[in-house]
Amino acid sequence: MKIAYSWLRNYIKADITPQEVSTYLTDCGLEVEGMEEVETIKGGLKGIVIGEVLTKVKHPDADKLNCTTVNVGGDEPLSIVCGAPNVEVGQKVVVSTVGAELFPIDGESFKIKKSKIRGQVSEGMICAEDEIGLGEGHDGIMVLDPNAVVGTPAAEYFNVESDWMIEIGLTPNRADAASHFGVARDLVAVLKRYDKTAELIKPSVANFKVANTSRTVSVTVEDQEACPRYSSLTISGVAVKDSPNWLKNHLLTIGAKPINNVVDVTNYVLHEMGQPLHAFDADKIIGDKVIVKQLFEGTEFVTLDGAERKLSDKDLMICNAEEGMCIAGVFGGEKCGVKTSTTNVFLESAYFNPVSVRKTAKRHGLNTDASFRYERGTDPNITIYALKRAALLIQELAGGEISSEIDDIYPNPISNFEFDFSIANCNRIIGQEIEEERIKQILTDLEIEIKAEKDGVLSLSVPPYRVDVQREIDVIEDVLRIFGYNHIEMPDFLKSSLSYAPKPDAEEIQNGVSNLMTDNGFFEIWNNSLTAANLYKTDDKLGDDVVEMLNPLSSDLSVMRQNLLFGGLDTLRYNINRKSDRLKLYEFGKTYFRTEEGKYKEIKRLSLFMTGTKQSENWQSKTSNVDFFDLKNQVELIIQKLRLKGRLETEEVKNDHFAYGISYTLNKRSLVDFGAVSNELLNRFDVSQEVLYADFNWDNILKLVSTKAVQYSPISKFPTVRRDLALLINDSITFEQIEQLAQKQERKLLKEVNLFDVYQGKNLAEGKKSYGVSFTFGDDDKTLTDVQIEKVMDKLIKTYQKELGAELR
Repeated sequence: MKIAYSWLRNYIKADITPQEVSTYLTDCGLEVEGMEEVETIKGGLKGIVIGEVLTKVKHPDADKLNCTTVNVGGDEPLSIVCGAPNVEVGQKVVVSTVGAELFPIDGESFKIKKSKIRGQVSEGMICAEDEIGLGEGHDGIMVLDPNAVVGTPAAEYFNVESDWMIEIGLTPNRADAASHFGVARDLVAVLKRYDKTAELIKPSVANFKVANTSRTVSVTVEDQEACPRYSSLTISGVAVKDSPNWLKNHLLTIGAKPINNVVDVTNYVLHEMGQPLHAFDADKIIGDKVIVKQLFEGTEFVTLDGAERKLSDKDLMICNAEEGMCIAGVFGGEKCGVKTSTTNVFLESAYFNPVSVRKTAKRHGLNTDASFRYERGTDPNITIYALKRAALLIQELAGGEISSEIDDIYPNPISNFEFDFSIANCNRIIGQEIEEERIKQILTDLEIEIKAEKDGVLSLSVPPYRVDVQREIDVIEDVLRIFGYNHIEMPDFLKSSLSYAPKPDAEEIQNGVSNLMTDNGFFEIWNNSLTAANLYKTDDKLGDDVVEMLNPLSSDLSVMRQNLLFGGLDTLRYNINRKSDRLKLYEFGKTYFRTEEGKYKEIKRLSLFMTGTKQSENWQSKTSNVDFFDLKNQVELIIQKLRLKGRLETEEVKNDHFAYGISYTLNKRSLVDFGAVSNELLNRFDVSQEVLYADFNWDNILKLVSTKAVQYSPISKFPTVRRDLALLINDSITFEQIEQLAQKQERKLLKEVNLFDVYQGKNLAEGKKSYGVSFTFGDDDKTLTDVQIEKVMDKLIKTYQKELGAELR
């Protein structure tokens, strides 16, 4: 947001330089991002003077050029070749001398040089309006008043002024400071620490009076939620013309384009007080009726920029008896705008619902000065003041008279924020005792009313335009920023009690797993946390636990993701469609949920994706696609890397995202689900090949990771012994059951159980399968005997027969 120093000084009674303004504003939270000394006309018209055309003859070698001599107040007149059709002897003109730099309205700047044009010497340039930044006219050179004094610098003739433009990085919560007066309010509150006489000056509207009621326009507000307050009046008999220089200069300094005196006043009051206004040509208001309502979906509406826009049935519009005139709080319409032919004005000053304006502005891709302020929350109590202020300025600059009473529709007044504020608590949080009177002074300067006081507790009433101050802690922040962070004393020593409890380093663990996956040929991906709502709809109804965006950028980015699968499938599709179909990807990311209590929670996850062939095509080996066991291997590599302690429990995955798969849990915490993505999802995302997917609950993993350092155990010097069994078992029995029974029967000697062969088919009964299982035994203290091994094997065989109904083959 841009502030003009000279404009700001209108509201401050204190001696302060632009540099001091910058320092104090930054100290109180309105960070100044840049300062620039600017002229009201770029370049300041340096090297440009008023001249008089003495002679004019046709150029001997160019029909459209004239050779002139021009008196610019020097010893000798200048010879200038001019192509303007309207140049004549005796005219007072604007002349750019050699060395002057011009800043035209359109195009890049350039310097005037002494040159030859078709063989004739030219020592300068007679200028048109647009060539020196004074306007857009280019039909011919500027012809000045005959009384203009030759040799007068153009900067003096055109009253070019110098000012400082101060750019503030305004945060979205500080809508109260989106104006010169709002900035001045904070600045004066800070200045009172150094200058007790500093004062905030608010322009008076005491001279406002209604002349007659000859031009009354009736107003109806149909949607009082989107438009809680609508104030208006009419002014008759105005003369629309250019604004005076002081008004133009203020607007130009902050980058606003002057249009005419009436429109410029509305822009002036917007930047002065932060209250947007809109002026309509009252004669274009059909039926002398203004209706605030929505129009039908798809209604065509032409805005001031000449663009035709199709309205939503949710867009609030300012309408007359037959059609829309303005998109409320965003942009005016072409038909009812104030032009030089306008003689009667209908002036609007309203408070619109910030959410309604924000959605409309986003919907149409419009970002105007008005919508910028309405979106953040304007002051509902300033509409009448701003209306009077603008009406008085219009009368001053354009004449006319107030021809209606102020019509103020405000059925449900917006209340102040009221709560208690403890001075002791304020000092405790700030960490320094601030004088009670200084605290009260700060609150008063910020227009926060102290309604009552008892035992150091103040009952406060905060005006509704302070949308960022609704709790005690917000007021404490205000006190601190006005008092000054730089004035908080640093203590000489710090008392603290430190206790050390080792915790896993989350970043180190994640980096370790990332390195593991990269070393195994995986590529890391990052997908957007925002996604499309239709991915989480069932029967066209959004799940209750889905987190919706209050202000979505688009329908494809309207909710927070609940898994990493959908984003991963999008990435796979993108790559597969570009003939990159052999993919191994991983992603760390958060997922978001709404709880039954209406609160929110985040769960961090790790996802793996594998699809396509195991290796690229080559002449030495046949290619085959990755399968479930390739993914299982990667999952177990991660578990080994993390050194998770405890016995993994396995069950079939219970998630409709999978066609098949298994789940691992550890110590009753969900660890990972992995398997093949369901065909339904693959079809939905237009992925034409099998995708294997693993979904780790990373938050649970961090709770299970051991903080103990790696310990070394020497390899046993005693040999291990292997025994094999061929078990005939039912189809439904898993290897995990066999492994768990073995570990339950023999914990000390049994080192490893491995499945080395599976057979189903010929010579086996239906519903049966044969497992070849190996058992490895060892003892770190001695060599095992055959008697010990056979004893354990007998016990295992009996257990399998009893528990699983197994038979030996």
